[in-house]
Amino acid sequence: MNEILIIRQPKTRKEFESMYDLRWSILRKPWNQPKGSEKDELESDAYPFIAIFQNQIVGTARFHKSNESFGQIQYVAVEEPFRRKGIGAKLLEAIHLTAMNQLLKFTILNANETAWPFFEKMGYKAIEDGPSLFGELKHKKMIRRFSRNDLKMQKIMKNLRNTLLPE
Repeated sequence: MNEILIIRQPKTRKEFESMYDLRWSILRKPWNQPKGSEKDELESDAYPFIAIFQNQIVGTARFHKSNESFGQIQYVAVEEPFRRKGIGAKLLEAIHLTAMNQLLKFTILNANETAWPFFEKMGYKAIEDGPSLFGELKHKKMIRRFSRNDLKMQKIMKNLRNTLLPE
C-alpha cells in the first residue's frame, strides 16, 4: 500500500451509511442477520472510526467509554482484500490514543476465534469465554492494559490540559 491510509471518525451522512454497510456486510450478513443489526443503543455515545483508502471506506471499528477505568472496542471490520495490511492495527492505534486521552487504564473487547491471534499481537490477553453469537461464532473476552509508559503519558496529557485549559 503505497498510497495514504486515513484513519478518522466519519463526518458525513454518506460516510456513516458506508460505515454501517461495511459493518453489516462483514459482521452480520454472513450469519443471515437483518440490516439494522449492525447498530445498537450505544451508537450516540460511541466513537466510530473509519479507515479510508483511495476514497473508499475499507475498515471500521467503534469505541465507547464504559466507566472511569476502561472502554470497550466493538465492530472491528476490514474489507477482505485489505486484510493483513495493517489497517486493523491502525484502527486500534487510533482507539488506544482516544482511550488514553480519556485517562482509561484498559480496553476490552469480545473477539471471534479467527481474530484472536490478531488481538494477541496487539497486546490483548484472553480473560474468559465471551458470548457466542448467532449460535455458532465463539468469542473470547480480551483485555489490554495500558503500559506504565502509556499511563505516564496520560498524566502528562492531564497536566497539559489543566495548564492550558484551567477550570
